[in-house]
Amino acid sequence: MASITLKNIPEDLYERLKAAARAHHRSINGELIHCLESVLMPQPVSPEERLERLRRIRPSVAPSAVSPEEIQQAIDQGRP
Repeated sequence: MASITLKNIPEDLYERLKAAARAHHRSINGELIHCLESVLMPQPVSPEERLERLRRIRPSVAPSAVSPEEIQQAIDQGRP
């Protein structure tokens, strides 16, 4: 297995890594590997799972948060 050495890690980033490792009952090395895996090797999400997540958060979004015009603009954006 490969090894890596990180240098010049900002102190606040290192403290957040330590706190996350503690919260997840992992070593700092284990937490760092987990973070890298989640960014570089994300798990695919099926369309059904994505819809279920959206349905769960939908009630918490105020109806006035986005206007119909903003929705149409988002749909049209980038289209010829």
